[in-house]
Amino acid sequence: RPGRRRERAVRRDDIDETLRQLEESLWRAETRFDRSHMEQILAEDFCEFGRSGRTYGRAEVLPAPGETGEIDATLPLPGFQVRVLSAEIAQVIYVSGVRHGDTVETGNRSSIWRREAAGWRLCFHQGTPTG
Repeated sequence: RPGRRRERAVRRDDIDETLRQLEESLWRAETRFDRSHMEQILAEDFCEFGRSGRTYGRAEVLPAPGETGEIDATLPLPGFQVRVLSAEIAQVIYVSGVRHGDTVETGNRSSIWRREAAGWRLCFHQGTPTG
């Protein structure tokens, strides 16, 4: 039915935009180092396989009170795509680019977001170096 397809498309656009904003908030210093924001979006069971090869849990990723920093990331996120895996689960994939002085570290990124009562929460993230 045409009406249902349009409704699904609009809802899908909303999901894509919401997840883009949430994912990009992880690459902006003003939100990445905002503990309240990070507590809201990181699921209690969050796990990350970092670009470095290390594994991190929620407590290790949450910024310490008063922690600040700079992030020189490429935004909007290149190659950003959302794969809806179920009504409550979506995978986000993209390429990250972070400048450190004269070099740019790139990586393939994948995040799994879960829709909970309070909204979308990040439950898994993986970064893989690309060069």
